[in-house]
Amino acid sequence: MIKTLAGTSARSNVKWRIVVIATLGAALALYLVKCVGVGAVWSAAATVGWGGFAILCAYSLILFLLLGSAWHVLLPPQSVPRTWVFIWARMVRDSAAEILPFSQFGGMALGARSAILHGIPRGLAFGSMIVDVTTEMLAQVAYLAVGAALLSVLAPQNASAASLTTAFAIGLALAAVGGALFVALQRYGRWMTAKLAAHQLPGAAAAIAAVPAALDAIYRSPARVGFSATLHFAAWLLSALGTWIAFRLIGVHIDVTPVITIESLVYATRSAAVIVPNALGVQEAAYALLTPMFGVGAEFGLTVSLLKRARDLAIGLPVLLVWQALEGQRALGDQASGNN
Repeated sequence: MIKTLAGTSARSNVKWRIVVIATLGAALALYLVKCVGVGAVWSAAATVGWGGFAILCAYSLILFLLLGSAWHVLLPPQSVPRTWVFIWARMVRDSAAEILPFSQFGGMALGARSAILHGIPRGLAFGSMIVDVTTEMLAQVAYLAVGAALLSVLAPQNASAASLTTAFAIGLALAAVGGALFVALQRYGRWMTAKLAAHQLPGAAAAIAAVPAALDAIYRSPARVGFSATLHFAAWLLSALGTWIAFRLIGVHIDVTPVITIESLVYATRSAAVIVPNALGVQEAAYALLTPMFGVGAEFGLTVSLLKRARDLAIGLPVLLVWQALEGQRALGDQASGNN
């Protein structure tokens, strides 16, 4: 009884911490918009129109084809689920991470559950998801390296730019070390992998035991792992192209290269702030800081950030509603089977 109460209290504390962090992030975002000018941000956003906003949403949906494929290619040849299962699971994963009051880890868990719902064995779903997160992380390290190199060339030669370049170079080194350790942990730290799986799959002993085996099966094919990382790197670059489209839609004429620089550093900042739900405030602050370095007003950077938030809502809400309906059907089916 005492353990149960302690566990409930701990979960309650975690929820309150999430609420506090999310509230502070939202307050920071609103403060930045107020400082830059609500009118300027609104005017830029209104320039897009419904047609332009539809273009942004459609482009993001195309990106999910690539992201889902990057997850799907990891599976061993004998496992041949359809690619659409992983495209959908990736949409659920990103929608949960961007909309629900979770950290990115909560979105990952829901993405794996979505794959399970469509017939993927639990161990394989969570094992492949872990490797997919890893290959995306490694691709992001390469993407950040490109961004840091471009920053040193394109940014004005002043103390602020030099400090920022140094900070991101340090972040790049730490990210590279972290990525290598994460891979080593999966390959040689089976006990830790099992512990992480037990946290995500309480009470599912068979599935927990299957996660390390799934990891071994995936890593026995370095070509598949490398292909997944390559697809993720392409997705990062194409995501920057989507942001360039957003800048053009609000009337900002900027080359693709500076946008790649901005995007790589924005997402590096988001990754560093992994505990902040939806990176509220963090994303907005990064855009407001970085865009002026390339001759673009902070109001336009904030507008792009808010447009991306609106796009995530427009895509994510329907995705989560469908996912919830499917989960409900499954629960009713399990209940009916139990009654029989």
